[in-house]
Amino acid sequence: MVQVIRLDRLGGPEVLRIENLGEREPGPGEAWLEQVAAGVNYLDVTQRNGAVPIALPSGLGLEGAGRVTAVGPGVTSVRVGDRAAYATGPIGAYASARLYPAERLVRIPDEMSFDDAAAVMFKGITAQYLLKTTYPVGPGTTMVLYGVAGGLGEIMAQWAKHLGAFVIGVVSKEASVEKAKGLGCDAVLVFNPLTLAADIARITDGRKADVVYDPIGRISFEASLDSLRPRGTMVSFGASSGTPAPVELATLNRKGSLFLTRPSLAAHTATAFEYQERARDLLEAIASGVVTPRIWGKYPLADAAQAHAALESGQSSGAIILKP
Repeated sequence: MVQVIRLDRLGGPEVLRIENLGEREPGPGEAWLEQVAAGVNYLDVTQRNGAVPIALPSGLGLEGAGRVTAVGPGVTSVRVGDRAAYATGPIGAYASARLYPAERLVRIPDEMSFDDAAAVMFKGITAQYLLKTTYPVGPGTTMVLYGVAGGLGEIMAQWAKHLGAFVIGVVSKEASVEKAKGLGCDAVLVFNPLTLAADIARITDGRKADVVYDPIGRISFEASLDSLRPRGTMVSFGASSGTPAPVELATLNRKGSLFLTRPSLAAHTATAFEYQERARDLLEAIASGVVTPRIWGKYPLADAAQAHAALESGQSSGAIILKP
């Protein structure tokens, strides 16, 4: 039997329930993956609570790792026995095993654990496109990065420093400051929307930031815009505090001809080729020590609700995985 986390209604962590289902034969282009670990991401929380709409009833989760045990007709990209991970839909990673499109499975090296792969793939590919496509970070880039103590922030801080950026980390509490410094941040601020822009100006001798990476949303949006230099880039890619209010185009002009973008993982991995290229770049960064996967918590699959509660409350400080 296959154990799967399902939800029939939107709400708090308590809506998550475990269900036993039968195994299924892979069809054309599919593979059957026996999962060793599944990643938990904040997007899962927003899908569960309704902030990001999903059709119900539904599974949950977009990131997992395990071993291929069967393939369907026409599959050549993976073979039975391959160690593989993934970081995009279809939704349903919270499971002990599942069908998945074979061309979107990423073969992982023997030296990488399944746990690390499940913890890093979704966040790592997100970091890759944010740092290399949304805004090409390099030597001399001054960037502001929220959530440095979280799973994605950890990866972005390490990678951005390797690329040569001056990284100003923003954390939610004083207890996270030392962790952010340990990840290589050149300066760390505890978030205060009333003082953030002035603090960024002080740290940069008045120049402010080239790019701000903001996954917080409503409560941070205005402060983030005010932290940018003329023609700087605002990257709004999350909404943990709610969706930002609509922006008048004249506002961007008035604040210095700013660029504003709202990128998504789906748009940056739309083709299997692009997806695999980004995954390959991530695996190379891990192999070379540029990025080090860090797992904050491991929960049994049946305790997915507890994992969500830890992430949603701010208790966690890093990646969370579920273990079937």
